Amino acid sequence: MATAASGQQESLEPRARNAIRGAFFGFFVDMFDIYLPIVVLAPALIYFVAPEMGTLEKSVVSGTIFAATLLGRPIGSIIFGHFADSIGRKRTTIISVSGFGVVTLLIALLPGYQQWGITAVILLIVLRLVDGVFLGGEYTSANPLAMEYSPKEKRGFYSAVIMSGYPLAFAAISAITTVLLLFIPAGDINSPYVQWGWRIPFVIGSLLAFALVFYYVRFVDESEIFEESGGGGSPLRQLFTERENLMSFLQVFVLMTGFWLTLQTVAAILPSLLGSQVGLSQTNTTITLVVSNVVLVGGYIASGVISQRVGRRNFMIVYGLVAAVVGTFLYYLLLSSPPQNLFLVILLTTIITLLVVSCWGITTAYINERFQTGIRASAFGIGYSLAVVLPSLYAYYQAGLAAFMPFEYTVLVLLALGSLLMVVGALWGPETKDVDFSSEVDVEATGAGDRAPDTSPTEPRTAPGSGGTLGSS
Repeated sequence: MATAASGQQESLEPRARNAIRGAFFGFFVDMFDIYLPIVVLAPALIYFVAPEMGTLEKSVVSGTIFAATLLGRPIGSIIFGHFADSIGRKRTTIISVSGFGVVTLLIALLPGYQQWGITAVILLIVLRLVDGVFLGGEYTSANPLAMEYSPKEKRGFYSAVIMSGYPLAFAAISAITTVLLLFIPAGDINSPYVQWGWRIPFVIGSLLAFALVFYYVRFVDESEIFEESGGGGSPLRQLFTERENLMSFLQVFVLMTGFWLTLQTVAAILPSLLGSQVGLSQTNTTITLVVSNVVLVGGYIASGVISQRVGRRNFMIVYGLVAAVVGTFLYYLLLSSPPQNLFLVILLTTIITLLVVSCWGITTAYINERFQTGIRASAFGIGYSLAVVLPSLYAYYQAGLAAFMPFEYTVLVLLALGSLLMVVGALWGPETKDVDFSSEVDVEATGAGDRAPDTSPTEPRTAPGSGGTLGSS
């Protein structure tokens, strides 16, 4: 993979290479920060809650901490998407990354329930909400900047490189936490990990954010395509009041709802099932998840490369159908007849992860290709983030389905439904891999329309449900 990546980068000019590296590192830091409360705080939650709090109440607190971050992300996409389309991608990235670097450091310094009582956990939740707002601004500005510097014939590959920050961040934070717990044990309220060990990954996350700010200030240039477009305007108004943009947004929303719902079945639900249904210890569960996520990087890269050859739309349709049928069946086998050998569990879990999650590698390219320069950051950020809201309620869907089937199998319904939503969303939208961002700027600059039709015979843009060119009658 490293050879392929270096080969691809040889054709990039330094400004493009720096923007893509920045987006990858930014998404890695973003995902690292997202998993801090899930992975790092789980063994130390008693630091923030009352000693007499029961298991159910602790679960509610833990879920609220994570939900606050998820809620903040679409808010951040709306706020920072506007600025990214108005004042520039680079400046907005620097502001948003600086923000979550400061907030993450503040969380690392928080006192616990022993010192401040319930105020401590309230502050933690509020800070995670604010953190989510800044996190939503990072990818909303950095990813469009990277895509606008990427040559269109390699956008799928570079999209996958950027998105691979997710599995690598999950593997990294899981490994760091595991090592910390080996040397700094977690136990009662006075144990080292509970008192101060959990703070170390938060400090690391903050330092990574500040390093990213330095990188953008020192090495990354503003998008030339954005500068040529002139910026300004009212991107949110254009996105939601102009019919073509609104229909494109709704299509992306349906598609990404499917993406997020399928992701929840692996990222949020599978870890607990590996313990409760498959019978793995916490250590073996962590090993399984780390291995599957490292391998997932290859799945992301493969998705990006394949979609560049066969088309994003065709790839997502076939991928969604395979995930719905093969992915759901293998997930059922894992739960109903779990292998007794750890290697086989890791193998089966990795295959399921590849079949369900690999398609995420193309999302940055696809969503950016669906919208013109003047609204691209807003549309990408909001379309990417807002769709997480309904899938994040997966626990309630499982509770409802449990009235009709065993609880452990409810995840299969969500996986099949999410995969089919991916197919529907892909069918609804056009092919995008040949979209030329530069030609869009030419049209916007002359005031010829809000959505630049591509009249080049080598760059077709088929409208949904028609054989014509996008924007033609």
